[in-house]
Amino acid sequence: MVEISGQGPGPWCAMMLSDMGAEVLRVERADAVGAVPTGELEPQFVNLRGRRSIAVDLKNKRGVETVLRLVENADALIEGFRPGVVERLGIGPEDCLARNPRLIYGRMTGWGQDGPWREVAGHDINYVAISGLLNAIGDPGGGPVPPLNLVGDFGGGGLLLAFGIVCALLEARVSGEGQVIDAAMVDGSSLLGGMFYGLTQTGHWQEERGANLLDGGAHFYRTYETADGKWISVGAIEPKFYAVLVEALGLDAAELPDQLDKSTWPELRRRFAEIFKTRSRDEWTESLLPLESCFAPVLSFAEAYENEHHASRGSFVEVDGVKQPAPAPRFSRTPATVGRGSAKPGEHTDEALQDWGFDPAEIGDLRAAGAIA
Repeated sequence: MVEISGQGPGPWCAMMLSDMGAEVLRVERADAVGAVPTGELEPQFVNLRGRRSIAVDLKNKRGVETVLRLVENADALIEGFRPGVVERLGIGPEDCLARNPRLIYGRMTGWGQDGPWREVAGHDINYVAISGLLNAIGDPGGGPVPPLNLVGDFGGGGLLLAFGIVCALLEARVSGEGQVIDAAMVDGSSLLGGMFYGLTQTGHWQEERGANLLDGGAHFYRTYETADGKWISVGAIEPKFYAVLVEALGLDAAELPDQLDKSTWPELRRRFAEIFKTRSRDEWTESLLPLESCFAPVLSFAEAYENEHHASRGSFVEVDGVKQPAPAPRFSRTPATVGRGSAKPGEHTDEALQDWGFDPAEIGDLRAAGAIA
């Protein structure tokens, strides 16, 4: 698989596929060589793990030809440029499929390959904004709160493209033909919110933030601060779990209003908040975790690494001295592993090109011509 270097969801998609055993060759810009000083990590270091890197000048005709030769032996290609950019470079879908009709050409953009906003600059927050999801996240009376860049970039973008590539590869086994995948973060964001579109149309979800079952409006599904300034989470939606939580908090269920009476939620949030403020996070964890109360402490990134459950499952691994999430999901017969850490731009140009069918003399000639670095 060939990955044309980019940022965010494209590299994350390539990482997911690499974790599952795909051989992914990352094509970096020639001028990126040496741009990352020795020992200094790029912001997306983890997302670049698991594959080799070559450096190619895509403004050089022989550099373009180098990529097209790689495509001839590839099952799939990933690119994340704005619509029209790769076509101008000479490595667009038509160019690549002409070399390899079985190729799966995966395209990652924010707005999609068509539509009136296709050329508009944007980031995760913008794509999530027009999906309706961003408007639903935040405290009552406050503004929308960005869910990091998880919904647009990674869930609605990278994961969507990885899923599409696997589906297209399976289809190609039957048809013998490749195709182009238009993975747009705005589409993926909307898709992730499918349940909420349905709830809204059936009258089970209000547009007001912090007033619903799953947005922190319910006193039994939200976070609370503890005595030591840390936080815990409760998600006791089902009545049986709610009953356990209420009892553990020292409240009499018979004296409380109906769990789903929304008019009482603000007052119950206040009462729950007062109770949770009486103990530390660890004290609440010790008392509530063994119970069927749908409870978990809110951990920082540093704490997550050391959590006993993560540790028992090996949820995090250390690669080149960097702690990071382990590959997922898990397989009974073919466990996934991180094959290598993140590569510097162009680190494997010679060895990778040789493995992909270029002889040493050709590689030397390409370097002399400025096509590779």
